[in-house]
Amino acid sequence: MRILMLGNSFTYYHRMPEILSEILKCEVVSHTRGGAQLSEQLNENTEMGARTLKALREEKWDYVVLQEQSILPAKSTDCFLKSAAGLCRIIRENGAMPVFYATWAYREGSKILAKTPYTFQEMDEKLLNAYKQAAEKNNALMAPVGQAFSSLRSFISLYEKEDDYHPSEAGSAIAAGVIAKTILTDLLNKSGS
Repeated sequence: MRILMLGNSFTYYHRMPEILSEILKCEVVSHTRGGAQLSEQLNENTEMGARTLKALREEKWDYVVLQEQSILPAKSTDCFLKSAAGLCRIIRENGAMPVFYATWAYREGSKILAKTPYTFQEMDEKLLNAYKQAAEKNNALMAPVGQAFSSLRSFISLYEKEDDYHPSEAGSAIAAGVIAKTILTDLLNKSGS
């Protein structure tokens, strides 16, 4: 099995693609850059977009994991959905299954959350709803990592202390686990087990 991950620092922090590879015992390739948006992955005129589009046209993938810039699905849902649809079309042409890596709200009570127009609950709900919509509209899978963060945030330190929005080591491990579970569930459903 081969997995391509498209995203940014929420994807690459603490070796999350390598953790996913270890869990699933498969090849995981990532195309990431800090702050990257999915629209960049569609743009042949950017270095990352050219690389991603070439990989989707010339290589075989089983799953392609899509992770948008942290707050964009909440504040610019239409932009996110447009990029998601464009990428899902290309992913399907490749024969792969798109998987949305649904991320989390910034840490409750943090300075970075205070700079947004949202409470923790509002950002959490907006992100979840945007990712659900993208998955439903594109007949794709959704790995509900943000829901896991929301449920576990009182018990485990999931955020980097320096910035209150990147995942901690535990957060990256949980993200990899949720994505792995999503893919394994899909494989089991396809096999009829």
